[in-house]
Amino acid sequence: MRRRPLVWLATALCCSAVLAPTAAQAARPSAAPSPTVAAAGFTDDFDGPAGSGVDGSKWQTETGDNVDNHEGQYYTAGTNNAALDGQGHLVITARKENPDNYQCWYGTCDYTSARLNTAGKYAAQYGHVETRMKIPRGQGIWPAFWMLGDDLGQVGWPNSGELDIMENVGFEPSTVHGTIHGPGYSGAGGIGASYTLPGGEAFADDFHTFAIDWSPDRIAWSVDGNVYQERTPADVNGNDWVFNKPFYVILNLAVGGDWPGNPDGSTSLPQELVVDYVHVSTGDSAAR
Repeated sequence: MRRRPLVWLATALCCSAVLAPTAAQAARPSAAPSPTVAAAGFTDDFDGPAGSGVDGSKWQTETGDNVDNHEGQYYTAGTNNAALDGQGHLVITARKENPDNYQCWYGTCDYTSARLNTAGKYAAQYGHVETRMKIPRGQGIWPAFWMLGDDLGQVGWPNSGELDIMENVGFEPSTVHGTIHGPGYSGAGGIGASYTLPGGEAFADDFHTFAIDWSPDRIAWSVDGNVYQERTPADVNGNDWVFNKPFYVILNLAVGGDWPGNPDGSTSLPQELVVDYVHVSTGDSAAR
């Protein structure tokens, strides 16, 4: 979870917010929910020629750095850091480079990467939101799949709400985090939990599926179909529950920052976040 204002390409919004470290709290495991869904609201299987960019009718590319989280990367446009591989995947690549003298909050940027969102193109309210991806590895590497309230430009963060479906920080290779942020429970006060693979397996070793099932006043997180936490308005300690409205989708790969720390001598670059698909099926309600 983190905040990160950036310069956006082709967007009406002036800024964005970032995820902040999960304050892992007690989760309530539940049986896998069975949402009542309508037709798929958003589907991208990333089919296309190798080296081509994402579908511009579905995604926009953000550019810039992120001082709020003290991240090290500069998010670029084009296909140098985000391109299809010709085998049905989107590959977001973090590199140790600075080909165009990009400037970051700390001076000349050390890294490049990419961040994509669906703002102004698609937003969902309720349903099943899912991705299948193979995350990168290494100290200081920070991939995320998350959502922000579509009213961010009107109400600001954290009133817009932030819904982090999957985050991983490289020093925890076997663990991912899911978190909500809103007014009174943002940043390090975000409400969430973590999921750890058994037997020391690392998430970077293979593809895994990360999802939420989202209905009025309820969000449940799962990894590979295993539900590991559920959140309702009772969890936000009397603060506003800001998740009964449309949210848009974000994919990004950060390098460094307050939560993961910086890369070190053990970190191998480039690193790739390989995304097989993003699917959103929308519906007004889900089984409780």
